[in-house]
Amino acid sequence: MNSSEIFQQLITGLQNTSLLEFIAVFAGIGSVWFSRKENIWVYPVGLINTVIYIYLSVKGHLFGEASVNLYYTIMSIYGWILWAKKDSVRHEHVLHISFSTRKEWMVQLLFFGVFYVVIFFCLTWLKKAFAPEAIPWADAFASATAYTGMWLMAKKKVESWLWWIATNLASIPLYFVKGYVFTSVQFLILFGLAIAGLAEWRRRGRGISNNRTRNG
Repeated sequence: MNSSEIFQQLITGLQNTSLLEFIAVFAGIGSVWFSRKENIWVYPVGLINTVIYIYLSVKGHLFGEASVNLYYTIMSIYGWILWAKKDSVRHEHVLHISFSTRKEWMVQLLFFGVFYVVIFFCLTWLKKAFAPEAIPWADAFASATAYTGMWLMAKKKVESWLWWIATNLASIPLYFVKGYVFTSVQFLILFGLAIAGLAEWRRRGRGISNNRTRNG
């Protein structure tokens, strides 16, 4: 496929994009913007995105993406509770941006690996049964990295952004070839926001770490 054919497919895809997908895309971009700013609105806005995509994914037989968005929905509620929690004495938020330890990195990689294997085999079976649109190895990678990133985001770990960058890179071509062109454009924008989010959270994480060192 040459550049003109890709451009034409992009235009056609945008013309065929439903209102629901437009709403979901803008909610998704808004959610990532809020997460970069460490603003709790990341979760209520994100829920708009995930609920719509559960519906769209099931409708399009994209069960890997549907499972990811169901997980997002559950973790958004979980993260919302964690981010909102305050100390009973100082009335300050309990959770702060932090870096993962080596042990936490090992847990993250194990978490990713387990989900990748499970999702890959599930999608391989679904592809043969009644979901020919599935691309098991790519769907499993995008899903498993997203599962890991969402879990770490709820815990305000800087490394969550590394997993989001991987998710976005995988999802840009994945959604494009499946016909969700505007969603593919969304992931291109989210890729840029994830890089900016990583830089922002690293800066904040170092600041918090330095403050604790001085106060300790």
